[in-house]
Amino acid sequence: MSRHRWELAVEMLIEWVIRLCGISAIIFVFGIFYFVFREGAGLLFSGRFSLAQFFTNIEWYPTSQSHVRYGGLALIVGTFSVTVLAMVIAVPFGLCAAIFVSEFCGPRLRETLKIIIELLAAIPSVVWGFVGLTLMNSVIISLFDTPIGLNVLNGGIILALMSVPIIVSIGEDALKAVPDTYREAALALGATRWQMVYRVLLPAAKNGLLAAVLLGVGRAVGETMAVLMATGHSVRIPTSALDPVRTLTATIAAELGESSVGSDHYQVLFIVGILLFSITFVVNLSADLIVRGIRGKA
Repeated sequence: MSRHRWELAVEMLIEWVIRLCGISAIIFVFGIFYFVFREGAGLLFSGRFSLAQFFTNIEWYPTSQSHVRYGGLALIVGTFSVTVLAMVIAVPFGLCAAIFVSEFCGPRLRETLKIIIELLAAIPSVVWGFVGLTLMNSVIISLFDTPIGLNVLNGGIILALMSVPIIVSIGEDALKAVPDTYREAALALGATRWQMVYRVLLPAAKNGLLAAVLLGVGRAVGETMAVLMATGHSVRIPTSALDPVRTLTATIAAELGESSVGSDHYQVLFIVGILLFSITFVVNLSADLIVRGIRGKA
């Protein structure tokens, strides 16, 4: 076999391996969804489970001997209350940090900050949970004079700290993707650096920044151990940021090990998993479509 034919064969093999890896990722995603759906479908279509009750009832008693209730409203509201508070904290901080890293710091400081941001993203969620359980719990009790500091505020702060590295990294990439000619034109017209950021860079990178925020939301919604340890794990509709709540992910983590395989309790937890999978899928798909829109306009 000639050298040219050998190189073509190797190139074709590498191309097929890469294609197989891409296809396998899609297969894995659908395989996970099929597994989760299969485990919960038995109860979902059995007539013993009501979607209307699940989305409107706040009573969660899946193991009651006399009156089983699968009310997921409190879990859903608890999940979104913690996520919304986390985004209220993380989005301004993350976007401002992304602007600073991209436009206002020198090369050496930029590389140092990038390393620190990557280290923050690498901290395990259980470590963040310990921070919420020990440090933040004591701080919230002393500042707000509450009986317990494991609540929406605690979980929101911890999730914000976990989401910021994603928002900063992707937001900085979106700002760097804006052509330098935009910056040069704004400065040539006499704009200050802040005016350039506000009137030129942010509008030009808005889709990429929105994608960063959506991926941060997906990170917060899917978090398990940190919210399990920091939110108080109480099934209730919160009326303030100092109320303890329970999230969908924490419910699965806390109860799945105690349910017998194939039982109604086991299957309803997989229905909760289907809901979570659907939420994160929609959020990530939205972020991907936004990124594709950026590339299409570029």
